Amino acid sequence: MLNDSFLTPAQIVAELDKYIIGQHDAKRHVAIALRNRWRRLHAPADMQAEIVPNNILMIGATGVGKTEIARRLAHLADAPFVKVEASKFTEVGYVGRDVESMVRDLAEQSVNRVKARRQEAVKAQAANAVEEIILDALIPAIPQPAGAKSGLGFGGGGGADAVPNSDAELNERTRERFRQKIKNGELEDRKIEIQVAQSGPSVGIMGAPPGMDEGTLSGLQDMLGNMLPKKTRKRKVTVAEARKLLLDEEAAKLIDMDEVKDEAIRQAENAGIIFIDEIDKVATSGGSGKGGPDVSRQGVQRDLLPIVEGSAVSTKYGIVNTDHILFIAAGAFHVSKPSDLIPELQGRFPIRVELQSLTKADFFRILKDPKNALTKQYEALLKAEEVELTFDDEALERLAEIASEVNAEVENIGARRLHTVMSRLLNDILYDVPDKIGAHAHVQITATLVNERLSDMLKNRDLSQYIL
Repeated sequence: MLNDSFLTPAQIVAELDKYIIGQHDAKRHVAIALRNRWRRLHAPADMQAEIVPNNILMIGATGVGKTEIARRLAHLADAPFVKVEASKFTEVGYVGRDVESMVRDLAEQSVNRVKARRQEAVKAQAANAVEEIILDALIPAIPQPAGAKSGLGFGGGGGADAVPNSDAELNERTRERFRQKIKNGELEDRKIEIQVAQSGPSVGIMGAPPGMDEGTLSGLQDMLGNMLPKKTRKRKVTVAEARKLLLDEEAAKLIDMDEVKDEAIRQAENAGIIFIDEIDKVATSGGSGKGGPDVSRQGVQRDLLPIVEGSAVSTKYGIVNTDHILFIAAGAFHVSKPSDLIPELQGRFPIRVELQSLTKADFFRILKDPKNALTKQYEALLKAEEVELTFDDEALERLAEIASEVNAEVENIGARRLHTVMSRLLNDILYDVPDKIGAHAHVQITATLVNERLSDMLKNRDLSQYIL
């Protein structure tokens, strides 16, 4: 995370280009914002606290790549990432969620990431411990005869130890033989009985004291739950199943959760990214509302303000300071406009970038170029059935043209329209594999086939049934 080999802005844009077509300005701005986080951590210590992130407001219609840019950015930074929808929040948490929940979600995700990484680091050690548990289940320990250690009741020469030692040696040789069988995978289907942890009942707190926030309440519930004795139960499973059940349990015993929490909070504070979608839904239309829903929308904005400005949020893992979390907000702003947000919140998103609507040429490139292009996804799906699926460039151009036409005539939902068109085109093929189209078949998608399959979609001017 943000190490010395971290990507430069140009390299970040190049990586984003592999998955997202166009929107060069937006990519440049997020690349600079991400590199600035690395620069802050390498600035003089007395300046690090003073350098605040330049939060970004993305303006653009649905389906043009806003969410994908933010998600890929977090993936490149190997950073905790949370996406929330502003419309799900309500003022001070009435009916909907309170705004601090997005920081608690970020902390939760950060803890899970750090925990998973540390468990992976001790996986080999945990695997050895699991192997011993499996061996104990396969070959129970031989009980020592009464008085064997003291030699009572036996005459001279230390003969009292002879039998136990030979039994112990035999037991050890048997264990080693079975250990080798386990390593060779010869006992995967052998049934054994093991003890597995059983999740206890959740501890609920009724009537929390006034003023107690959700993070403190959740932490108190966890603390009370940890005070209860851990329950286990016996299960009869195969060796293969036992290994899966026990591996995470043993790995968890080898890591220090206090260290995990401390590192996770540091990562959330210094590298966390929160993507606030649909922020235009909480903007007051025209900015002149004096009552009704506009009051509630302004309330949500005012609740968001201290989080985005920088404040301390209590979570069950500890206090998370939001001063250096990067916030990326996005909205279509069809009805309202960015200036309808309260001035204080506008000021916390100094970088504004407008994403362009997608053209027919963009749709063609989206179908052909990205590493995760829809065409490549369908090719991979049918490859699982040993069927080869290929697309002619003319077919892709026709699909792009149809998607563009439907967006223009019905509702512009951007690249999401391609999912509708591709599904309509390939549904029959996906249904016929493997019953009618068997293994090793080759299916070629041509422009003629596209016109045949989508002809009714083109003729029908009432295209509402095809809206996602």
